[in-house]
Amino acid sequence: MDTGLRSCTVGTPIGEMLLVASERGLVQTHLPESKGVPRTTDERYDAGALCLPAAREQLHAYFAGELQDFDLPLDERGSSFQLRVWAALRDIPYGTTRSYGDIALAIGEDPRVASRAVGLANGSNPNAIVTPCHRVIGADGTLVGYGGGLHAKRWLLDLEARTVGAVLF
Repeated sequence: MDTGLRSCTVGTPIGEMLLVASERGLVQTHLPESKGVPRTTDERYDAGALCLPAAREQLHAYFAGELQDFDLPLDERGSSFQLRVWAALRDIPYGTTRSYGDIALAIGEDPRVASRAVGLANGSNPNAIVTPCHRVIGADGTLVGYGGGLHAKRWLLDLEARTVGAVLF
């Protein structure tokens, strides 16, 4: 049965990523160490996955330090709360970080109440890097959980810091 989803892989400095797209846009970007990643790809770039070549190109530019903001159609599948959190993640400027509490405030929630829920939504972000959940750190400035592993999170934050000449932590 054809699900209408198409996938491809893209080699990156942190390993091979799997991209999954629908006719509406990018559905998932899986980091190399993500749990539950399907390991099959069809590498077809038909009308059902027009964003895949663009996603590959933009990811290559990002890893080369040449792209700071992704411009890809997304086919996000989540609750209204998750969608609000993911939108707030995309508003975090390149080369900067925010805490879970900062994200709660950005979406109009009380950080004392919503920080944990923000953390759960951040952890279920289906489009790693494109929706930059790696830019979220602990309130005390420490690196906290990342689906691709903390070494990948540090690598991504270091890339962005080098590109903009910043010190993130």
